[in-house]
Amino acid sequence: MTKPPIDHFGLLAAFYEKVIHTPDLTCLLELLELQPGQKVLDVGGGTGRITQGLRASGPALYIVDPSFGMLRQARAKGCCSTYQGLSESLPFADNVFNRVLAVDSFHHFWDQSLASRELWRVLARGGRLVIEEPDIRRPQVKLVALFEHLALMRSHFYRPEKLAALFVRAGVTPHILEGDFTYWVIVEK
Repeated sequence: MTKPPIDHFGLLAAFYEKVIHTPDLTCLLELLELQPGQKVLDVGGGTGRITQGLRASGPALYIVDPSFGMLRQARAKGCCSTYQGLSESLPFADNVFNRVLAVDSFHHFWDQSLASRELWRVLARGGRLVIEEPDIRRPQVKLVALFEHLALMRSHFYRPEKLAALFVRAGVTPHILEGDFTYWVIVEK
């Protein structure tokens, strides 16, 4: 698997957080149930806008993202350890992380089926995976999808049940929680 030919996020990195606000983390924090000392991986975590909000819970935080420019922003915050890599071939051993999250990034993964297997692979036994995605059934999200398509971002938005189905093959029953414009898929190992 190779990196995308255009690093859209590297081009946006310097002003990304001025344009894309950090969402309210209340629901995400409740779903993650973080504890001090846990190892938490944010896949596609970019600038660390989500990860920095998790610090107060005391876990060891890690971001993996393909964009060097985005990771540079995360490093400047000092909120976590950063790794440049793809969701389809995570640079970690099996069963390492107590929590794995992907917030507003899953639709950017190039091979979502392979990425789902990788997220599952690095999740430790007894761990929890939380994926937060824009809900493509909403008109506003359809506009975002159109914009990303026109920008050649190769985004692919899943409906909640289709994303959850990627994890059924692992013998688990994912849970879906729906919000106004986003949804969460929660998987426990």
